[in-house]
Amino acid sequence: MPRVVTAHRPSRHGLTVLELLVSFAIIGILLAILLPALGAARESARYTQCASHLRELGIALHHHHEVRRSLPAGWQFDPTASSAYGWTVPLLPYIEQAAVASQIDLKTPLGAPQLTEARNTSLPLMLCPSDIVDPMFTLYEGDEEDDEGKEGRYTGQPFMPSVQSEAIMRLPTANYVGVFGTLESDDEIPAPIGDGTFLENRVVRFRDFLRGLSHTVIVGERTMAQVPSTWLGVSLAGEDAAARLVGSALQGINHPLADESDFSSRHPGGANFLWGDGHVSLVSENIDLIEYQRSAQLYPR
Repeated sequence: MPRVVTAHRPSRHGLTVLELLVSFAIIGILLAILLPALGAARESARYTQCASHLRELGIALHHHHEVRRSLPAGWQFDPTASSAYGWTVPLLPYIEQAAVASQIDLKTPLGAPQLTEARNTSLPLMLCPSDIVDPMFTLYEGDEEDDEGKEGRYTGQPFMPSVQSEAIMRLPTANYVGVFGTLESDDEIPAPIGDGTFLENRVVRFRDFLRGLSHTVIVGERTMAQVPSTWLGVSLAGEDAAARLVGSALQGINHPLADESDFSSRHPGGANFLWGDGHVSLVSENIDLIEYQRSAQLYPR
């Protein structure tokens, strides 16, 4: 009998359209579940690192007080009164930045050529990992006409200098600013006498904290989008010069109508603050405004 040879076609393995749709749906559901959890975990780590930075600043401030019998001034004019150095500069030896401190002469104007390296030094300790930050920013001249009615102009959009302003200098960015109190620090220089911890050409001591160290905030966060701030110092001709170094409890945390001097952060629900006794906590953006302002004052009103 003749042999019949049967051709075996190779079987084809694959997914039907329905199976593909089901697979995509499952993957989409898993991503919808996992991505927010991963984002929350990353923000939790950034929040912890931010709080750690503030604790280190607190330790440095207490060491400075122990050695110098006072906290640093919020900002201190150079002898020419053309620039001012911020409260972080005297802390440099206490935050393992002695090399940077050796580059800075408080008797020299900030724009001097010998301070170029210091002006280009970014300190990771002074940056919040949750914020979208450039390590450097340009300080522009202030515009008196633009300053009129500037209160409440912050809308959450990136800070933009006046169109007519001239660039003065580049400065290292910082997210942590000293608490000036409940008055605006950026209206004019010389500034009014604030009711907080870091003031113009004036130091305070722990004995001045009539509300108690554990009830008074001394350093808080501010996003770069609100106004770029710095740890080093400013030209006194710069726009919102004092607000680059200190902040005030005015409208509230993350308030849509906040002044440049107000505090803000990208942490959900509030901003981290360092208190006088050295502890750090997230202060809610929903805190009662009166209670919030009292916490920024050295003495009760």
